[in-house]
Amino acid sequence: MPRVSKGKGGGANGGDHSKSEAKGGDTKSDSKPDSKEDKTDTGKISSGEKAELKGSGNCSQSPSVSVSSDDLRGAVGGAPASCEEKVQGLLGELFRNIKDIQVERDRAEHNLTNIRKTHEKVKEEGKVTPYYRQKLKNLYSAATKDAEEEAEVIRAALEKIKEIKRLHEKSTKQRNDSGRPKQIMRRGVLMSQLQQNATTLPLWVSKPGESPPPLCGAVPADNNYISQAEDKVAARVKGQDGEENWILAEVVNFNAHTGKYEVDDIDAEEGKERHSISRRRVVPLPMWKANPETDPGALFPKKALILALYPQTTCFYRALVEDPPKMPQDDYSVLFEDTSYATGYSPPLMVPQRYVIVCKEDKKK
Repeated sequence: MPRVSKGKGGGANGGDHSKSEAKGGDTKSDSKPDSKEDKTDTGKISSGEKAELKGSGNCSQSPSVSVSSDDLRGAVGGAPASCEEKVQGLLGELFRNIKDIQVERDRAEHNLTNIRKTHEKVKEEGKVTPYYRQKLKNLYSAATKDAEEEAEVIRAALEKIKEIKRLHEKSTKQRNDSGRPKQIMRRGVLMSQLQQNATTLPLWVSKPGESPPPLCGAVPADNNYISQAEDKVAARVKGQDGEENWILAEVVNFNAHTGKYEVDDIDAEEGKERHSISRRRVVPLPMWKANPETDPGALFPKKALILALYPQTTCFYRALVEDPPKMPQDDYSVLFEDTSYATGYSPPLMVPQRYVIVCKEDKKK
């Protein structure tokens, strides 16, 4: 069975041996000299003042989110005033959300303390009297309500963080498209940025009885879903040598009349490499992480055939899930197809949820 090559111009060679060289960088970018300047910043959070959002109660699975006000203010330098004003407004709302989270947490802690003390008294008496039964029922109801209210505030805060990140990326794009010569991002910076994007992908926290939405973990997009400009996707494109690869790309636009996307290779060697491809050759990346503790059905199961971004490259390859994530911040353990190994698969490699997608079978195979 033929395999796509790793990169846009390398020989296939069975497609397997080339991946084992990824430790030294994807062949798409091997020719990039390290001396070139980065074409954008990494968006990393500095060690300045940070605000942490953490869930409690039945929201203990909620993610910890760190935001530096200094970084976000500086991130929009050179952007239109309206964009900066939006970020400043969102930061103000975010800090108020953080204060509200602490208020909700303190109230929940009070109820949890009363629950613990009541259980201790019941243990001392050796039986649950009608009085303690009713008291525990009331305390648990109050604790559940507190946790739900805290979760709502956390969701609101996460939405603001998501919007701030979007404005940051937009302002960076505007600076890059301002007519100045394009600068190539160093290999290490690009890989660091991709890892950070995976780490900061929001965690979906379901409400009681709620199902995860499309693009949460392994939940596919709706059939009529159209990726928006600047969305990151997996795109199957044809290289200069005629070989086809699944690459990490950014959506430029979608033409409803032709049914085709225009996408830019995220790792083009010189400026931007644009491709015009049909919808069936585009797979949107997850917008949320799935929580293994509350929504295990939103994850690819063990032995599922998937496409995964090979570590330290910008190409997706067929793989089997060895182990799905067990905790919210865990990655998938996957086995990439690789005929250089006796089993036909590579040793286990870790890939974030952000870069694990459904495998679209090649009809020619």
